[in-house]
Amino acid sequence: MKIETVEAITFRHSTNTVRDSDGHGHPGPVSQTTSSLLVITCDDGTQGRVVCRGGDVREYLLERFVRPNLIGKDPLATEKLWYGVYKWQRLSGGELTDRALAAVDLALWDLKGKAAGMPVWKLLGGYRPKILAYGSTMCGDDLENGLATPEDYANFADWMVKRGYKAIKLHGWMPPVPGAPDVRMDYKACAAVREVVGPDFPLMLDPHHFYSRTDVLWLAEKLADLDYRWMEEPMEEASMSSYKWLTQNSRLNILGPETMTGKHWTRGEWVKHDACDLVRSGVWDVGGISPAMKCANMAECFHISCEIHGTGAGNLSVALAIPNTSFYERGLLHPFIDYDEPKEYQNRIDDEMDADGYIHGREEPGLGQDLNMDYIEANRVNG
Repeated sequence: MKIETVEAITFRHSTNTVRDSDGHGHPGPVSQTTSSLLVITCDDGTQGRVVCRGGDVREYLLERFVRPNLIGKDPLATEKLWYGVYKWQRLSGGELTDRALAAVDLALWDLKGKAAGMPVWKLLGGYRPKILAYGSTMCGDDLENGLATPEDYANFADWMVKRGYKAIKLHGWMPPVPGAPDVRMDYKACAAVREVVGPDFPLMLDPHHFYSRTDVLWLAEKLADLDYRWMEEPMEEASMSSYKWLTQNSRLNILGPETMTGKHWTRGEWVKHDACDLVRSGVWDVGGISPAMKCANMAECFHISCEIHGTGAGNLSVALAIPNTSFYERGLLHPFIDYDEPKEYQNRIDDEMDADGYIHGREEPGLGQDLNMDYIEANRVNG
């Protein structure tokens, strides 16, 4: 079996999420956008596929960095193929991103699962057949009855509990929302949610990412009083010493790094230097399933939880495969968005949740995505 072609199909679909000037997602009117489907095909017809952002797999990247390292190669050698593409990052001028690496790696693992006739989460270790999800909110906004006030957060938390979620993570208010950033605004929302869900319900916070040490320490101590489980990325993560200081001075668990580059190597440095209490990793942050598993295994060596960042089939596969994670992140959620409704290019969403708050691993081979290929082909905009 050899890889024969690597193709990205760009297609149109609708969305009801808009981006503000700082890049945060919020509910908005339905509009048209595009995504891409990366398809890796072998000479026997076996395919690996993953939906991703178009910029991550644009033709120049595939032709310059990906195809030379994949065409004619054994698709089952995922480690060798990942390193083959990764080593081109250094001199790519920043164009070969970790998200591009992740798309290639995810498609390869999907292909590997299909060739083996097994779901990826079992190929990776299959620690558990199901995992509890935490409901992860969108960032705060100024929409009436949205996430504009502490009461809005509390009302939405009450709905999430009734929906079946057994844990909740808040994303606070961030610029350009009026009044943000403000640690006291964040705290009021956190306190309102704690009052609604009760004292024993797991809660977490993902606040503004560029607070000062002074503001972060104040907020961390307030969240410790509320018995929050963790806080993530409240400062610029390039300053590892700031996180070491925060971890040493706060009673609250600090989770990180999330968006800092460097894959498993950076996360190993954070653990070595006691800059976090819990390790953060996600397939789109670290360059795919292959490095995400390295992060989890490294954290396990130190009896540290590795909490998986982000939604989707790849992250679900990793969360189901490893022993040292507590939840799957499901979202982003908002009162105005029906997360459970499949997108036009899906026959079902990747992470259907039962009434008890569990996401179950699929038994079909590969990543377990169920894509509407007829829709994708009918709405493709390239080739």
